[in-house]
Amino acid sequence: GEVFRRALLDEAAGLVLFHNHPSGDLEPSRDDLELTRRLVEGGRMLSVQVLDHVIVAASRWLSLRVTRPEIFAQRAAIPSG
Repeated sequence: GEVFRRALLDEAAGLVLFHNHPSGDLEPSRDDLELTRRLVEGGRMLSVQVLDHVIVAASRWLSLRVTRPEIFAQRAAIPSG
């Protein structure tokens, strides 16, 4: 909810998520990956595309869309019948 609130109020079609790793380690944690998956799915339900999730550490950054594209891949529809 709260992540998408402003996007919904502004009628945004998509958003980019950012967060920092004060440790300086760019490696996404298991929690980072799971949260991203959940937010991508939630965005689909709300018709707000999560375009990327960027991790910032010191003066470096890492794009999860580039390094973990499977998280952002559109899931195939399950055929009915």
